[in-house]
Parts: sequence; structure tokens; C-alpha cells
Amino acid sequence: MVAFSSNILDSRSEYRTETELDDALKEPTTRYFAIAQGKLVMRVDGVAPEGLLAAPDLAAMQPQNADAVLIGWDRDNVAFIAMPVAIEADDLPEMYKAIDTRSVYRQALLTEEKLGAYAQGTSLVSWALTNRFCGTCGCAMTPKAGGYRRSCQACGHNVFPRTDPVAIMLIVDEANDRCLLGRSPHFAPGMYSCLAGFIEPGETIEDAVRRETREESGIRIDRVRYHASQPWPMPHTLMIGVYAEAKSLDIARDTVELEDCRWFSRTETEAMLSTALGQADASAPPPGAIAHRLMRDWLDWSR
Repeated sequence: MVAFSSNILDSRSEYRTETELDDALKEPTTRYFAIAQGKLVMRVDGVAPEGLLAAPDLAAMQPQNADAVLIGWDRDNVAFIAMPVAIEADDLPEMYKAIDTRSVYRQALLTEEKLGAYAQGTSLVSWALTNRFCGTCGCAMTPKAGGYRRSCQACGHNVFPRTDPVAIMLIVDEANDRCLLGRSPHFAPGMYSCLAGFIEPGETIEDAVRRETREESGIRIDRVRYHASQPWPMPHTLMIGVYAEAKSLDIARDTVELEDCRWFSRTETEAMLSTALGQADASAPPPGAIAHRLMRDWLDWSR
């Protein structure tokens, strides 16, 4: 129901040996997501772009095996590896193009299953590239368990993949049957979305929802109910989608965080979701985004 959520690879994380990444690199059937400066390298000389590459495709891209991550295996026991490459995007051979993750998703350049696997792979590579050196003693880190863990060669300190939790909430005024949406300065023209914010250390999801909503809109929240989640690999976020009951109704928005914040009726929200598919003035996030899902499901529950 949301993008990046259909990864079917078996990571076998509890049973990995220290040779499996090297073994997979030697296997001719292994397939690769080549990642250049955070973008997916796709082969574009066929009928449709192809983002899952073979070893010969990577030969001219300066693959960085030391920072590669073995994502997992598919139903046919084919290994999938996320491979950072050192070549600059502008220097890629003519039949390849580096495409940013948001465009890969919005343009549906990968199947849902491949998109889910790529989301995991690019998040792991982003984490690996920012953990090349130990945060305790500064010495080099060595990948372990196919890249799912990194260990310091000097002091033995271990680090594990990072996920940043974000609460995203559709605030509902039940008495007046409307929802609260905001517009951030970096949004596409006319787009409104659910309010959202990072969950702070030591904070529950519910308290994060109440704090972020109060800070951004001035609205106080009563009940909070979990609905769905979404991996968001830009670079390694988990969006935690909830519905929240408004306890107050007068908006006092944070003018730095939001260009606008207002209540929308069901009719207006329905029109916005249609606009996400290309119709009218105000618009919603595109299908596949968890904000779109929260809005859509709120509307559908009354039917």
C-alpha cells in the first residue's frame, strides 16, 4: 500500500558467515544495485530502464567492494548486493544513467519488489559510507556479516545499521469531520501534506506526535492511533504513520517550518488526492507516499 515496502529478499541475518559477501561477489548470477553518490545507476539502452545490473556492467564504474552490502537472496537463491561505485555520475558510460531515489519511485522505474530491495540496499550503503572509521578511537572499521555490521580493527567497537524514526500524523477534527494539513517551503507548488517530525531520544511515538503537532500548528492532541509505516530511504528513515485526535482547533503555525497550515474538509481532501494524479489547485503527496495513504484511508473509512 506504500512505496519501498515490498522487499521479499531473505536477509538470513541470523545465519550469515564472514565469507558470504565474497562468495556472492564471485557468483556470476549475483545481481547489483550500483549506487553513485546516492543515486541508482540504471542501464538505459533497452526498451525500459534496468536498475538491477550484472557484474560486467560494474566493471567501468570503479566498484567499491569494501563498502558493498549483501542485501539478501531472492526466491531462486540469487544474491542481491548494493554496491557503491566511485565513478562520477557525469562520467558514466553512455548506456547508463544515475537517477535519484525519489525519481526512481515516482516514475515507477523499478517493480515494487525491486524498489523495496533497493530501499534497503541504498540505506545500508549510506550508513556504511558514513561509518568507515570508529567513533570511539578513530581507526578503520571492517564490514562484517556481509556488511550488516561494522567492527573496529583496533578497539573492537561494533556499529549496526541506523534507522531514523519519524512520526507522520493526520490530525482529525472529529466533530467537524475535517483534517489538518500543512505546507512546507520545500514542497512542490500547491502541495499540502500531513505534519511530521523526528522522534527524539527517550520519546514515545505518541509524545512525539503531540509535541510536533503543537510546535508546528499550535494544535493540542488527545488520542493517537498507529496506522501504518513506510521505509523512506533518503537516506534511512522509517515513517510511522498515525491518526491523531485534535483537542483544540485554533491554528498558530510555526512560520519558519510552514508556509501554511489549515483544516480541510473531506470534499477538499478528496479533490487534493485527485490533484496528486494531475487535476486542480491544491494537491496531495503522490500515491505511494504514506501521507497519501493516511489521507486516502481516512476518506475511505466513512464508506
